[in-house]
This record gives sequence, C-alpha cells and structure tokens, in this order.
Amino acid sequence: MKRLLAFCVSLAFLLFCSPAGAMAADGLAAETAGSGLLWLCIPFAGLLLCIAVLPLVKPEWWEEHQPHAVALWSVLFAVPFAVMFGAGAALETILECLINDYLTFIILLFGLFCVSGNITMSGDLAGSPRVNVGLLALGTLLSSWIGTTGASMLMVRPVIKMNSWRKRKRHIIIFFIFLVSNIGGCLTPIGDPPLLMGFMRGVPFFWSLHLFPLLLFNMAVLLFLFYWIDRRAYRKDIATGLKPDISKPGTEVKIRGAHNLIFLVMIVAAVILSGMLPSLPAFQDASGHVRGIHLYGEVTLGYPALIEIVIILTAAFLSFRTTKAEIRRANHFTWGAIHEVAVLFIGIFITMQPALMLLKANGANLGITEPAQMFWTTGLLSSFLDNTPTYLVFLTTAGALHFTEGMATSLGMVPLKMLTAISAGAVFMGANTYIGNAPNFMVKSIADENGVNMPSFFGYLVWSFGILIPVFMLDMALFFL
Repeated sequence: MKRLLAFCVSLAFLLFCSPAGAMAADGLAAETAGSGLLWLCIPFAGLLLCIAVLPLVKPEWWEEHQPHAVALWSVLFAVPFAVMFGAGAALETILECLINDYLTFIILLFGLFCVSGNITMSGDLAGSPRVNVGLLALGTLLSSWIGTTGASMLMVRPVIKMNSWRKRKRHIIIFFIFLVSNIGGCLTPIGDPPLLMGFMRGVPFFWSLHLFPLLLFNMAVLLFLFYWIDRRAYRKDIATGLKPDISKPGTEVKIRGAHNLIFLVMIVAAVILSGMLPSLPAFQDASGHVRGIHLYGEVTLGYPALIEIVIILTAAFLSFRTTKAEIRRANHFTWGAIHEVAVLFIGIFITMQPALMLLKANGANLGITEPAQMFWTTGLLSSFLDNTPTYLVFLTTAGALHFTEGMATSLGMVPLKMLTAISAGAVFMGANTYIGNAPNFMVKSIADENGVNMPSFFGYLVWSFGILIPVFMLDMALFFL
C-alpha cells in the first residue's frame, strides 16, 4: 500500500511539474477523436469488468482490494494519457473531472446518506404486495421533488425493514432501483442532474412536467408487473411458514428523527442554488465565466459549487448533532455503503473521460435526427457513462440541427418531442445498470448490508434488460415515433 501511495504521489508530482503545456479537454476531443482515445477507453472497460466479475469469483479479495483496483486502472489511464497529450493536459483533465464532477457528486451523496440515516420508520406495517406497491409509488413520486438520490436514501431502509421477515425480496429492491432511483426523477430539475443541466441552459423549470404522462405509463406498467411478481413470492414465503414480526395487527407507523426533513430540504435547496447562481451577474466575471477558486489551467472550483458543498456538509453535521445515536442503530447505519460508492466512482469518473471526449467530438456526426434515435442513444450511453454529460452532448447536438420550431435554449432550438426523448432517455435508462445512476449502487450496498441477496452486475442486467427494455420499447412506440 505504501509503495502504491508513493507511486501515485510521484505521478501527481510529475504531472504537475511537467512543462508539456496544458491542453483543454475540448481541444483534445476535437483533435484526437480517433484511435488514440479509443485505446484509452480500455481502463474504463477494465474497471467495469472488475466491478462485474470480481465480486463473483473473488468476493473477499474484491472487498479488501477495491481501492487498489481503482488506483491501478486510474494510473493505467493517466500515464498513457499524459504520454500522448502532455502531462499538463492530463492533470487538467483529471482535476476538472475530480473538482467539478466527482466532488459535488460525492458530497451530495454523502449529505443525503447522513441525513436519511438519521430518519427511521417503525410500526406494524409489514411488507406485502399492496404495501410494497404503495411504498414504491410514494418513493417514485417523491423522486422528482427531493431527487432520486434523496428519495432512495429516505425510502430504502423502511422498505428493507418492512420486508425483513421475507426470504424472497431481491425483486423489491430491483424494482425500487427502477422506479425510485431513476424513473421517478423525470418531472423537475431537482429530480436528476441532467434535467438540472437543461434548466441551466434555458429549459423552463416546470417544463419537465410534460413528462408526467410518460411517468404515469411507466409506473403503471412496472407496478403492475411488480405486484404479480411480489404476490407470487409473498405466497411462497407464507407457505413456508414465514410471518411478519409485528406485535399486533394494524397499520400504525412511527417516524423518528423527522426533524431531519429540514436538513433534507436544505440539501435540495443547495442543489437548486447550484443551478441558479451561475447565471447571476454577481457570480460571473467580465467574460461571462463563473467566478471561483482557480486551481490549475482552466480548472476552477466555482463559488456556486462551493456554496452547495458548504450547505450540504452543514446539513449533514447538524443532522448528526441533533439526532440520537439509537436512531442510527435502529437503521443499522454504517459507513460501508458510502465508502464503497466513493471508492468505485472516483475510478469510474476518471477512467470514463476518453469515452466522454469521443462522444463529445463525434456526437454531432452520428446522424441522429429523430426523437426515437435520441431516446435510445442517450439512454443506452447513460447506462454506462455519466448521464449528465451524455444529456448535454445530445442536447447540444439537437440544438445544432437548426430546427425552427420547439424549445428555445441557449444551445439552439430543440423540438419538444426531441427534448422529451433526450430527457427521458437520460433519466430512465440510468436504471439499466448498477452504475447508470448514482443511487443505484448505494441502494445495492445498503441492501447487501441488510441481508438482501442482491444479484451480481450481470444478474441485474438480466432483470433490467428483461423488464425495462420491453417497457422502453413501448415508450418509443407510444411517445417518440
């Protein structure tokens, strides 16, 4: 471990001190959209393969050595990138990724994880098909107003607790990821970061409510499927003698730590501010760039992002200071889930940069001009890449196609059906993989910690492709053709 740390420090020093000029990532993408960047996607593919395979073949080794694997693949990206494009460009690219993407991402997850861990639900409401449908529907509708991550962290522990008596329950968490962690976030810019990026580029705040019929259709289909799958599993559990552990029949539910909802609102407000403040003159310099703390090259930690971070960390601190430890014990609260997500996603954010550059350089040349094409391309890429830059690439592509009717954005005119397709693809298809959206992996980790036997990376793909892809094909036929 010491040798690995020393090597990484030496690499960082080399990158920082090298005089090989800093090149902006945009320029790199434009100049090197060919085989060079394609080969540099190998570390990203290697890391994804590790996440998918090693928990199956070497689970103990993987649990202990995740940081080492992430460091290895990150170095395997950074060194060739520095050799090919210059150490300054490599440092700038990695810093831009860590400061303006990963930092705000993990701080938001951390804050929501802390605050939601201080809210517990107890009572005599046991997990049954009807109760579970109600919980999933509630969580799905909450996602657009407190974010998919906020709703996931708030609802996942009560759902697990109410179904703790059951043996067959992995499908409950899988559908939870489908609906609460992804599809439910489509109605407002608060719901999912891609929509926040659209709001920052001229899409009205409440425009996403146009997706409500699409949301209702997906909820109806998925909850119908879930009910019959859960009903069958429920009857099998009852037949084997399993019974809910409740003291008396009824539906009494008690919420402890409810004051933490105030801190949850603080975090949501911080996210909204981060989207609104950059457009205010007070936060822009003379050239129109967002003011902030200059770090290196063109990398700047903007003041709006800094304000967001301070508010979120303050909310997390106050949540712990004002909540009794017994509530966290009742939630089986540990730091394992957030630690695993923090470690894995720093590697994903770093190693996926060549793939994002290729997409940005070639997105306009893919010949994608129809809403259905935008829906599938944006969605499938969002399943494996960060859905926010993917959304921006195709929103930019649509704005550059010189349409004369539709929504006027800062990137150009975008037809309403095409904007709907891009938004739905980015938000909905994050559910296709564990890494497609931030809360997916967190929900899986919390479920694993609480004894739910979640499927592997490939096992989850069987569920998502078997259930979601047919539903998305119906979406295309009904809404985008």
